[in-house]
This record gives sequence, C-alpha cells and structure tokens, in this order.
Amino acid sequence: MVQPAPASQAEMRQRNLSRVLHTLAAEGALSRAAVAARIGLTRAAVSTLVDELLRRGLVVERGPGRSGAVGRPGTELLLADRGPCGLGAEIGVDHLAVCVMDLRGQVRVRIDHESRNQASDPAAVLAQVSGMLRRAADEAEAVGLRPAGLAVAVPGLVARDTATVLRAPNLGWHGTDLAGLLPGDLGPVAVENEANLGALAELWSGHHGRAADGGPDSFVHVSAEIGIGAALVIDGELLRGAHGFAGELGHLPVHPLGRPCSCGGRGCLEAYAGAEAVLRAAGLEPGPGVRMGALTARCEAGEPTALRAVRQAGTALGIALSGAVNLLDPRQVVIGGTLARLAPWLLPPVGRELTRRTSVAAGGRSTPVPVTASPLGPDGPLLGAARSAVRTALDTPSTLGPR
Repeated sequence: MVQPAPASQAEMRQRNLSRVLHTLAAEGALSRAAVAARIGLTRAAVSTLVDELLRRGLVVERGPGRSGAVGRPGTELLLADRGPCGLGAEIGVDHLAVCVMDLRGQVRVRIDHESRNQASDPAAVLAQVSGMLRRAADEAEAVGLRPAGLAVAVPGLVARDTATVLRAPNLGWHGTDLAGLLPGDLGPVAVENEANLGALAELWSGHHGRAADGGPDSFVHVSAEIGIGAALVIDGELLRGAHGFAGELGHLPVHPLGRPCSCGGRGCLEAYAGAEAVLRAAGLEPGPGVRMGALTARCEAGEPTALRAVRQAGTALGIALSGAVNLLDPRQVVIGGTLARLAPWLLPPVGRELTRRTSVAAGGRSTPVPVTASPLGPDGPLLGAARSAVRTALDTPSTLGPR
C-alpha cells in the first residue's frame, strides 16, 4: 500500500491558519489562549498564526474579553467584517435570490427576484442570476467586501464535484452544466442540491449541530418548495450516498397508484405535499403572486379547506418520513422551506404518523422522534450556499489577503 506523502511545512501552516479561522467562525470572539486550547497548539504557535492573519486583514482584535481565569484577560480576536466574503445564490422554481455573507457569517447584501422558472431556458435564468450577482458584488465592494467564492443552490440532482445539474424536473433541466453560465471572476464556483445546503445551514448555524450528550447530531432535514427534497445528517456529517443523490424524499411513493408526478411516477410525496399541490388543495391557484403567505393567512383564520389541505400534506409527509426514520434512526426531523411557515398545522399530523409508524427504545419506553420547524425557514438553502462559499474560503487563507 502506497503511503501518502507527508505534508510540507507550508501545507501544515496553511492547515493551522485555517483551523484558527474556522474556530473563530464557529465560536465568535476568543482570546489567543482560548484558540490554542480549542485546536491543541501552544499559545506561542497560535500567536504566530494570529499575527499572520492580522497582517492579512482576516482577523481583527478588540478589547480584553471577560475571563473566569486568574490574571488579566486576553485580547479577543474576531474574524474581519471587511475583506473576503462569500456569495450565495438560489435558483428556485418561482424565485431567484443572491446574498453576500462576510467571514463572521453575517448577511451584508441580499437581492430577491420573483421569476417563473419552470420549463425554463437555463441560459436565460443564469443570465438573470449573473446580473444579480454583479449587482451584489458591487454593493459588497461599497462596504469593503470582495468576493472569494460562489455557491449555487439548485432544486435538482447535481453530479458530485461538478457544476452539472443532471436532473431538475421542476425546472425542466437535464444535463445542464452551469459552470460556463456563471461569472468566473467571483472566485471558485460550486453547485449543490438545495436540500443539502439547507441541512448544512442548520448544522452550521448551531441549531442542530450537537446532540444533547455533546456528540455530533443526526437529523433528517426536509426542504420543501414546489418540490420536496431531504438531506440526511448522520453524526454531524452530510450523507450523500454512492452517487451524491441521497435524500430524494419527494419521490418516495405515499400512494402507489395515486396522482401522476413530474418525475414520471405516480403517488409520490411531492404530488401531495409540494407547495403547488397544497395550494391547489386549499383552493388557491399557484402563481408568482400566490405564495404560502396566503395559505398561512387562511389557516390562521380557521378556513376549513386550507386546514384540511395542510393536514393531508402533513399526513403524506409523515408517511414518507417514517421510512427514513426507521432506516436511519435520526435524533430528530427538521422541516424547512416554505412548509416551515405552516408548522402549527403541519407538524401535528407529521408527528402523529411518525408516532404510529416509528419508535425508538429509550429508557425502556417507546419515544417518538421529535419534529421541529427550521428557524431558517425558506432561507436555509440560500444561507447554506453563502456559508459554504465562506467555509471554502476559510480553508485556503493564503489566497484571501495580503501577506
């Protein structure tokens, strides 16, 4: 067996600089001593690394922090809120969105645009996205930020480690390479399934990043728009599957001889719990001006048809999720996307189906898997895309600023 070559001194330094940046990104303001304790290096070694990051403008110092230790508290370090930033973009069936996120994870610029993208020309859609990205980059420059990378969330299957959308039924895209249709001067470009990015946004936000016992968490994240996708986080890592396509929850059959689906099958979950299906069941014709806000308002008013439509969607969703829960044994299920807005009426039937169909042994009793609504709601994929670009930038600090 061929052994990998040992890392060079330059590679080790790059890796340690990145560890410092990721630690500050995850925990916020820390002293040099606290960083050293987190990453297992000496205070002297960390001070040398921090000095380099200060020279590059990637880290800034602020006044002494609070300390429970004896002696004078150390000066706190923060990631810079100027300089490199990440760009995120989301291509939805009925909307486009882009945002700029600084190294601290704060969104500094956001642009949204309603756009009917079903059965669309990829070149035309990406031309719109490119224009929005240019505008966002200009606004970022005005506040001292410069793009260091771009990640794009799409509602479809993406070939692993490529920018090729193999299949996006709700867009009508097949075998579409986005690389040549996006700006090439905004840093490295990545394309990822929107459900995966929504789950990663949850994980990185800290909402579901750690289990109650302190270990890495495991959860199923549902990303629901017109289509329904899911992502599986197992022990703190995204489960991609052999080909990168894990999580196609929307095309699990809940009524095998039921309604036709855009994928060519029948009775898929998406045909019963996708946004368009729920809106139509509630008596609302989907369109650019008709969103979940209208359905939410009817549910709040107690309108029977709307409540019945949401309950039916929740039942279908619970049936589909029961298979995933029985197979993977996650700690929880998280509902994101537009369906998160319907949580007060949607989650009870989801929970009832999971209680009926699944259970885990805990302390000698049967305990249903908890179901919660994502605090990020429909913003998860966009925020996940931007943070993914930031994290990629933090992996290579030598490319981010002057020495």
